[in-house]
Amino acid sequence: MNRPAQTTRNDLGVTAKQRLFNRMLTFVLIDLTVLNLFAEHWERVHIDSFTISLFAALLLQVLLKATIHLEHRIGAYFKARPGKTWKLMRLLSAWAILFSSKFVILWAINVIFGDQVQFLGPHHGIVPFIVVVIGILFAETAASRIFHWLR
Repeated sequence: MNRPAQTTRNDLGVTAKQRLFNRMLTFVLIDLTVLNLFAEHWERVHIDSFTISLFAALLLQVLLKATIHLEHRIGAYFKARPGKTWKLMRLLSAWAILFSSKFVILWAINVIFGDQVQFLGPHHGIVPFIVVVIGILFAETAASRIFHWLR
């Protein structure tokens, strides 16, 4: 009599698309929570409604993940090449992509939402926006670590 193979995490019947959906849903909800906490407790962040904050959180999640994907692809290109110059190029390109992407994301938010989502302060609110993004990344990292710790 053959016994079934031991069930592994991959044998749970969950597809890659389902895992991606679950991860995106979780992170959009985290982003939504962080955005609304900043909007409620900091006068430099203004969002007109919960619905707008939901769409802003979705946009932020998509653009942040696209930025990280781009940074990893370019980083892999430089990592595949030996030498200190390529290592320096990898570091500089990562910094340039991660830093400049915040301006692109803030611009996209302004174009799509206009005055419905505002980050107020000098330089068109870039500092409050970066603080919010850091808060979002911190919350996502904390949630991921807790999830893996519970394994």
